[in-house]
Amino acid sequence: MDLQITHETRYDYTPAVESAQHMAFLKPLDTPYQQLIRHRLDITPEPSDRCESHDVYGNPRTFFSLQTPHTQLSVVASSLVRTFAPAPASSVIPWEDVRERFRFHSGAAWDPAAEFVFPSHHTPRHEEFAAYARPSFEAGRPLIKAATNLMTRIHTEFTYESRSTEINTPARVAMAQRKGVCQDFAHIMIACLRTLGLPARYVSGYLLTQPPPGKPRLVGSDASHAWVSVYLPDLPGAADGLGWFDLDPTNDRCGWGTPGEDYVTLATGRDFSDISPIRGVIHGGGQHILTVGVTVAPPGETLLDPVTGEVVEHGAPADDPPDNAASTASSQSQSQEQSNGRQSQTQGP
Repeated sequence: MDLQITHETRYDYTPAVESAQHMAFLKPLDTPYQQLIRHRLDITPEPSDRCESHDVYGNPRTFFSLQTPHTQLSVVASSLVRTFAPAPASSVIPWEDVRERFRFHSGAAWDPAAEFVFPSHHTPRHEEFAAYARPSFEAGRPLIKAATNLMTRIHTEFTYESRSTEINTPARVAMAQRKGVCQDFAHIMIACLRTLGLPARYVSGYLLTQPPPGKPRLVGSDASHAWVSVYLPDLPGAADGLGWFDLDPTNDRCGWGTPGEDYVTLATGRDFSDISPIRGVIHGGGQHILTVGVTVAPPGETLLDPVTGEVVEHGAPADDPPDNAASTASSQSQSQEQSNGRQSQTQGP
């Protein structure tokens, strides 16, 4: 399936921001389960410095800085991605065997997945998570079946409710109130798995949604998405980093490497703070208004502009201009954060 994604972010500042530094995770990954065909990142005003690199988990990221006063920042990421259905996952390893594999043993071989066993800021270890998870983790049960059962329970027992949590709502609070958004459900599930000693990571991306019957798809009406992946060391290619099984507790869908071909993976990390779509530090700009619009659709599909009512075509992005070009260099949502020491700016679900 070919999917065109446009992710538009705009900050309006009062008063003007004097200078800023930002990090963006807006370029989809190239994996065995999806192929990045084209990508472009347009930033206005023009950054004084811009470079692309990869973080410790292999996620592409773009750093840019603005050294002139500005009252607005616009970041538009356009990507064309070819996705594939998940492969069959014939894992049978019991969950206790995976837990034992990641206990400390003197002289044991290092497994990179071990980094995702430890707690992180948004996914702490706590007995409350273990108590919730235990009914799914019967003795000797294969990890893939136990994790899938946990995913289904969260989907069934929790209520998806927009604005029921903030971007910094602790996972324990969201679990106690049994409601939240995709980011909360992902953090809760990861905390459950890690508290049991199992490696789990946070996945950010997009999900193709369908408009109501008879209604056109609206520009900017989608949102970014979040889900979970758990490590299954008995899967083929696990030694090469291909042992991750994806689970989406918001929609009760799962699969090896992706929950489905209608998903697009942006980045993976310990929790959302590792891979927030945009985060940064600003000087000035005491108040701000954040506007975010995401469109996910097959390329060429006719869309409707919700403001003007005009019909627009959702085309594929042009290739990035050369590295020396003046303006560039080499649902459910994620966070976009900025900080000036006195406030935090966050896009939340």
